[in-house]
Amino acid sequence: MAINLDTLSPAELKALIANAQSQMQAAHTNHVNEVREKIERLLKSSGLTLADVYPARSGKGAKGPKSVVAPKYRNPANAAQTWSGRGKRPLWFVQALKKRGTTAESLLIEGAPKAAPAKAVKKGVARKVAKTAAKKAA
Repeated sequence: MAINLDTLSPAELKALIANAQSQMQAAHTNHVNEVREKIERLLKSSGLTLADVYPARSGKGAKGPKSVVAPKYRNPANAAQTWSGRGKRPLWFVQALKKRGTTAESLLIEGAPKAAPAKAVKKGVARKVAKTAAKKAA
């Protein structure tokens, strides 16, 4: 059954393609069902289950529950609002820092560990790049 594609109009080609795609989908579905039946027959004759043949993977599963961290900072205007110091800064914390004389240390809850100092930034690398750029420009 050879079809001469050169003689077909664009509408006929579209119809042919659609028909071929539906035939391909049906053939694929039939093939999957046949393979599934073969596997089920083989498992039944062997006395096995699919779980026996393909055990569940013991790799990384779902993460456990997150641990609750003690609050580190307290809102001076509303003592019920606290923050652990992790994640995004809450709005009350940002607004409190904008007030004159308020620092993160002043919002610390007594007995809570102080914030670790920020890592020092290496400035030597930046100067070296600037010198190299100046030499190239000269």
